[in-house]
Amino acid sequence: MWAIALVGGIVLLVVVREGKSKQTNKQIDILKEDTMKSSKRDKTEGKFHQMKGKLKEVAGDLTDNPKLEAEGMGEKIVGKAQENIGKVKKVWGK
Repeated sequence: MWAIALVGGIVLLVVVREGKSKQTNKQIDILKEDTMKSSKRDKTEGKFHQMKGKLKEVAGDLTDNPKLEAEGMGEKIVGKAQENIGKVKKVWGK
């Protein structure tokens, strides 16, 4: 019997095996496998932060809220930096 769970971008595969002898108890093996390379994750999260920043920027502009607009600009910059980190990691094979 086995089950798969996705937790924070990590796939957990839980395998329960029953032994043939009465003395063997159920054994649980947990295998952790990362679903994405760190370069791909950085690029994806960077794009997400850029989109989120753009939405905040537009919302701040529409509601005449300069603080929200500035927060959006900052998040876009952070997202672009994270995306570039992902690109560098891809070149270096990480």
